[in-house]
Amino acid sequence: MKNLTELPEWQALFAHHQEVANLHLRALFAEDRSRFARFSLESGELFLDYSRNRISSETIKLLTELAEAVQLRQKIEALFNGQPINHTEKRPALHTALRDKRHTPIQVNGENIASIIAHMQQQLHDFVDNIHSKTWKGVTGKPIKHIVNLGIGGSHHGPQMAIHALKDFAVSDLQFHFISSVDKAHLNDVLEQIDPETSLFILSSKSFTTIETLTNARTILAWLRDKFGENVLKHHFVAVTAAPEKAIAFGIPKENIFPLWDWVGGRYSIWSAIGLPIALMLGNKHFEDFLAGAYEMDQHFRQADFSKNMPVLLALLTVWYLNFFGARAQAIVPYAHRLRYLVPYLQQAEMESNGKCIRSDSSHILYATGPVIFGEEGCNGQHTYHQLLHQGQHLIPVDFILIGKMSPSANDHHHETLIASGLSQAQALMRGKTFDEAYQELIARHCSPDEAKQLAHHQMIPGNKPSNVLVMEQLTPRNLGALLALYEHKIFVQGIIWDINPFDQWGVELGKQLLPQIIHRLKHMHTEDETDCATEGLIHHYKKIQDRL
Repeated sequence: MKNLTELPEWQALFAHHQEVANLHLRALFAEDRSRFARFSLESGELFLDYSRNRISSETIKLLTELAEAVQLRQKIEALFNGQPINHTEKRPALHTALRDKRHTPIQVNGENIASIIAHMQQQLHDFVDNIHSKTWKGVTGKPIKHIVNLGIGGSHHGPQMAIHALKDFAVSDLQFHFISSVDKAHLNDVLEQIDPETSLFILSSKSFTTIETLTNARTILAWLRDKFGENVLKHHFVAVTAAPEKAIAFGIPKENIFPLWDWVGGRYSIWSAIGLPIALMLGNKHFEDFLAGAYEMDQHFRQADFSKNMPVLLALLTVWYLNFFGARAQAIVPYAHRLRYLVPYLQQAEMESNGKCIRSDSSHILYATGPVIFGEEGCNGQHTYHQLLHQGQHLIPVDFILIGKMSPSANDHHHETLIASGLSQAQALMRGKTFDEAYQELIARHCSPDEAKQLAHHQMIPGNKPSNVLVMEQLTPRNLGALLALYEHKIFVQGIIWDINPFDQWGVELGKQLLPQIIHRLKHMHTEDETDCATEGLIHHYKKIQDRL
C-alpha cells in the first residue's frame, strides 16, 4: 500500500482541513439547527452525539472515503473470519469469536475454535454453579467467600473494571479482591482482608511466566501451606492460561485449569476465562448478557455503513484530530462512579494497541499514531485537569460517557446533577466565553470598566474544543459489553488507517527481557553481568540503602 499521506483521500482531507480549521463550533451550531440530528446515531442502547466536533458533512464523507481507500471493509471481515491479521506473530485475533452466539466455525491450525470455545464456556458455567451452590470447598471444608484475582495488564484491568461497574448485578455475597502489583504492600493489604480458609485464588497468566503474578502466587502459596499443609492448591487455586503444562508444573491440578489461546490478546481477553471473576459475581445468565452486548456491537460494526457506524466514526474522528489538528491526547470522562476503572482499562487497550512507529511493511511511520489516553471519573476531573481542557494551549478531544438511568433508588437529584455536570462541561468546551461576555459579566458584578477589561482577558475561554457524548441507557451487563466492544473496534479501525498491527506489543516485551538480569544483579554483589552505567549506579545505590537497614 502507498504511504498513507500520499493517498489522494489523505490529500483531500489535508486540503479540507485548511478550509475548516478556523471555523468555530459556536458558528456551526448557530448556522444549523439540525446539527444534532445529523451528527448523532444509536446502536442498541448506546447513543452517540458527535455534533460537537469540528466537522461538516463533507468531513465525514472524506474520512469515510479514506476508510474505503485503506480497504477497511475487507480488513473487518479478515478480523472476524480468523485471518492472521496479527502478522508479526503470524496469528489471528479472535476475541470476537468468544462472544459469537452463533458459534460460527473458524479453523485455526486445523481446529474448529468454535468447539473449544463452547467447551471452555461450559467449564466456566459449571465452575460458577459449583461456587454458588457451595459445592466447591476450601481445604478445611468451608465454602468459598473471597475471590482473589492474581494478574496484571489485561488479566487485571478488565475483571477489576467490570466487577466495579456491574456491582449492582451481583447474584452472590462473594467478595472480590485484585492483586496486580508486585509491591508486597499491595499483597499484604489484600491478605489482611480475607479469610484463607474461604479464599479462592485465580492465577491468570497467558504465558504462565508473568513475573509479577507468579511472585505473588508463590508468596500466597507459601502462606497457605504454612497454615493448612500441602493440599491447598487443589482447593484454593485455579489458573487461566495458554500454557497448561506450566500451571501443572506449578502444582495446579489439570481440572483446575481454564484454557486461553494465543489468538486472544491479553487486553482483549475479558470475554474469555479471564472474565471468570465477572461470571462469579454476575452468575451465568448475566455473563451471557455481557457477551451478547459485545456481539450486538460486533454486528453493528460489520454491517453498518461507515457514515453510520459508531466504532468507525469514533476512530475516524481520532484520526482527524491527531493527524490533521495535531491533537496528541484524548480524554475519556465517565460520569459514573461505577465506571471509575474504565479509563485505565481503555488506556491499556488503546495505547498498547496503537502506540507503534512501524508500518506493516516494516517501514518507519512518518505521521502520528496512538494518542495519549487519560481521564478520571467526571466530577473529580472537573476539579483537576478540566482547567487545562478549557484554557490550556493543547487541543484535547473528549469522550464524555453518561448513563441515562441508574437503579430506581438512584434517580434523584444526585443523578440529575451528575448528568447536568457532564452536559455543562461538553457545552462549555464547545461554546467557551468571549471577551465581551466576560467583560459584561464583570460589569454586572460592579467591577470598574478598567478592572473588568483586565480580568476579562483571564476569564475569556476560547471554546471550539471538540467532544463526543456517549449515553448509555442503563449500566447493565449487556450495555457494558457493547461499550467495551465499541472501543475495541474503534482501536482496530485506527490501526488499519495508520497501517500498523494493533495486536502485538513488542515494547512491553523488552522490559520483561531486561528484568531477570537486573533482578540477578540486585541479588548478587559480584557478577560480570554489567548493564549501562546509569542502571549500574542505581543498583549500587540500592545496595547501599539495603546495607544501611
